Amino acid sequence: MSETLKISVVICTYNRCVYIRDAMESLYNQTLAKEAYEVIIVNNNSTDHTQQVCEHFIASHGDANFSYYNEAKQGASFARNTGASYARSPLLCFMDDDAIADKDYLERIVRFFDTYPDAGGLGGRIIPRYIPNEPVWMSHYVSSLVGHFHYSTHTTVFAPNKYPLESNMIIRKADFDEIGGFNEALPGVVGTLRIGGEGKDFFFRLKELGRTIYYDPSIRVHHVVETIKLTREYMYRVASGIGRGERVRTLQKGKWTFYKKIFEYLFKLGASMILAIYYTLQGKPAKALPVIRFRIDALKGLLNH
Repeated sequence: MSETLKISVVICTYNRCVYIRDAMESLYNQTLAKEAYEVIIVNNNSTDHTQQVCEHFIASHGDANFSYYNEAKQGASFARNTGASYARSPLLCFMDDDAIADKDYLERIVRFFDTYPDAGGLGGRIIPRYIPNEPVWMSHYVSSLVGHFHYSTHTTVFAPNKYPLESNMIIRKADFDEIGGFNEALPGVVGTLRIGGEGKDFFFRLKELGRTIYYDPSIRVHHVVETIKLTREYMYRVASGIGRGERVRTLQKGKWTFYKKIFEYLFKLGASMILAIYYTLQGKPAKALPVIRFRIDALKGLLNH
């Protein structure tokens, strides 16, 4: 590893030529010295102009440590593992291709790990940037499906069953290598099929090593959400993908773990119905049905329907 480099940022991209430049620009304009970080772009079979956009940006910003690679195996876990294999820093940060980092994003991360030497991992806040505006049916319980994440108002350790989201997560490279990176049986999006939960699986394995995972709300990225794309079909793919990923993850641990997950999902479905009634009584009926659909769709994915 380089003695100068403090952190490597991996961005995996798929058909986001419209937004990838803004993501790269936000990382170029960081307060952290340019010699202290590198940005690794991994193109995961994009069919648009992603390659041209990335290569042009890198060529025109030669004073920064940006590099570009391809990963032919479809799925975020494959692409993230590929990006991590090229990382030369002790810290490894993952950010989405449609996210925009705060100017002091990387400086805050490096300072955090200096301040908290016991930190094995770190998650930050993800703020949705709805284009053109937030749908009336969106609620706190559904917004996680589009990347919204705000675990706590202050720096804290994640509870045993909680973990960062993949689009704003940082770990030590040595620990990433020790647990073998992301579970490629949970690839993320493959065509129209989603098998999610790769971040949950990753951090649960990291916690099994005894590592402490923190959340810091000041480490922020803004995540672009095009509301026109939030169709019923899209929301089904995301929610069912969560369930599908949980099916893979729990069955790897044993059938009893899988059956417990079914009971948990049934309980959450019941809770969503109560929540829907609450929204309706509050005069917010548009928020009611999406909450129930989320839990039904996740259950369908879990049961492989």
